[in-house]
Amino acid sequence: MSDSLAGPGAARPADADSRAPGGARIPTYWLGLMAGPLSFGIAGPALILEDIAWDLSTSTSTVTWGVTAFGWGIAVGTPLMTGLLRHRGARAALSACGALVLLGALLVLTVPLLPAVIIGCALQALGTAGLTSIAMSLTDSARSMGFVTASLAVVGSTAPLAGSLVNDALNWQATLALPAISLIGLLVVIRRVSSRPTSTAAFDGIGAVLLTAVVTALVFVPHYPPVAGILSVLTVGALLWHLRRRPQGFVPAVVVRSPVFLLSSALAFLLAAVNFGMVFAVPEALSDHTSWSSGRIGAAMLWPLLLGGALSWVVVALSAKVGRQPVVITLVALSIAGVALASLSVVAVLLLFAQALASIAAASGQGVFAVHSTGAVPEEERPAAIGLFNLCYLLGAAFGPAVVSLL
Repeated sequence: MSDSLAGPGAARPADADSRAPGGARIPTYWLGLMAGPLSFGIAGPALILEDIAWDLSTSTSTVTWGVTAFGWGIAVGTPLMTGLLRHRGARAALSACGALVLLGALLVLTVPLLPAVIIGCALQALGTAGLTSIAMSLTDSARSMGFVTASLAVVGSTAPLAGSLVNDALNWQATLALPAISLIGLLVVIRRVSSRPTSTAAFDGIGAVLLTAVVTALVFVPHYPPVAGILSVLTVGALLWHLRRRPQGFVPAVVVRSPVFLLSSALAFLLAAVNFGMVFAVPEALSDHTSWSSGRIGAAMLWPLLLGGALSWVVVALSAKVGRQPVVITLVALSIAGVALASLSVVAVLLLFAQALASIAAASGQGVFAVHSTGAVPEEERPAAIGLFNLCYLLGAAFGPAVVSLL
């Protein structure tokens, strides 16, 4: 394990590369290119939902199921694909993820029907979630981790505008296929990774099924609170019971029993829910309180989100030197301030500033808390820890827009 992941106060001399399990050196910007396009699936449709609804002859709320499907896919795909990474090696996991992304993109591009769109979004989400977690597992310093998570934030910042421009130039189907850009990075990275698995234990199929059931129930909580809430409690209970029987299974007990991991994951979930909820809420507020067009709103949203993504790389890199507690307090305070400001103001510049605060907090929090959470577990469980941590962050990304759409 690198020094930077051994604890919040340690860091190795940063360089531009990360080392793959097989020993090959991977330029970090390829990892960022492989991970970043996931954000197109989350935020890319933000400004074109009405166009999709019009073309499919349905309502905007119905089309939002495509966003929900993507949220479900990234939440489920994150632990499943990192499980594949542990048991089959990076090359097999990358191949499976690439196939899912390609199939999903082809589906949304060629079949303009709502069921096909929902399935295509889910398939792309499953694949890009795995690509993102694998990219993070291939980092070996706070700086390289910060670059990967910053790529997610920077792409997310440009995604609403890029989605709107692609929709205007081509069509909404091309917008929904933007996550497939990650395949460019995959083609480079896959040649430099090892095919050797990191775990020799037998695959825990029951644990994988139970975790998938937990994630599915949680994703549907905003839509069907009573039923999904009860199912969430039942499936979590079943998973915890299984965890006692199989402590080294699909969900390693040493990971979920770590207080640092649990706290880091919970904070990442909350910061992500706030940020991605505001990515949908702030444009709606700007539309209600200004006369701006959707294109102008997309352009206006660019600077606060881009600022958050750009600053996050610096924050994550510096967090190894500053220490855990000051960074945690600062990020939580920024997120709370963003929510308060957005709730109390209808002035455009203040709404955009609120989005900037939430973006800085979430983008930085993903990198900072990923370093904290993976540094608190044994090296051999790092892929599982990254997968479960990203699951929490991406559940927040799914919850935020879902809650806002319902409100």
